[in-house]
Amino acid sequence: MRLRLDVSYDGAEFSGWAAQPARRTVAGVLTEALERLVGAGVPLGLTVAGRTDAGVHATGQVCHIDLPDEDWARLDGTLLRRLAALMPPDARVRTVTPVPDTFDARFSATFRRYEYRVADTPWGPEPLRRHDTLGWLRPLDLALLNEAAAGLVGEHDYAAYCKRKEHATTVRAITRLDWRRDPDGICVATVQADAFCQSMVRSLVGAMLTAGDGRRPPHWPATLLTLRERSSEVTVAPAHGLTLVAVGYPGADEYAARAEATRRLRA
Repeated sequence: MRLRLDVSYDGAEFSGWAAQPARRTVAGVLTEALERLVGAGVPLGLTVAGRTDAGVHATGQVCHIDLPDEDWARLDGTLLRRLAALMPPDARVRTVTPVPDTFDARFSATFRRYEYRVADTPWGPEPLRRHDTLGWLRPLDLALLNEAAAGLVGEHDYAAYCKRKEHATTVRAITRLDWRRDPDGICVATVQADAFCQSMVRSLVGAMLTAGDGRRPPHWPATLLTLRERSSEVTVAPAHGLTLVAVGYPGADEYAARAEATRRLRA
């Protein structure tokens, strides 16, 4: 039985999503909890929508596993509660949903949406939000931030903003990038794309912040899209301000077609 798991976590004490030897990761603690329920060594095929970096949070992460039928028959109706008892307090499985075996958490996704929180108040972030909000020492102009963001929307080669991987494309399609100021005064960037390169969102935020505080003209971040190598002028914003808030999927009858198209695109 293929199961979709919707997961949230505070990334402060995790070395990212992906399992790593001798490091605490989200995939690691989730796998450990699952193995306590089904036994060690059972191949679960844990697949995630997006491998978040160390320190990055999630309220809308999605992954899937393939649970042996006999284990699903035993755990159906209780799996969510059992995982709540076994998972650490900084990582939660929020829903467990049976899905067709054509569903692929990574390749069937149509978009990933992130938010980045910035406090530009003189006193910094509120103490209770210090783990998910960046403190910025300079006042930010919302109009300048949105002007900078507008130039980055669309399908482009974001090589200047990416940590390049061998044989991997840096072309991405950003469908949404904008800033708002919430009632509590926090500036929040929302960015949505089909997929992202490593460190891409934090690099985009770092560039836009220098435009928002007046140190760079608002058109400057877009000028870097002509580059084909990572720009040394871009400062990567700290990880703790970033949260994966949503992953989108098509209807169930389109899972397979979407996954096939994504695999072709990434190749």
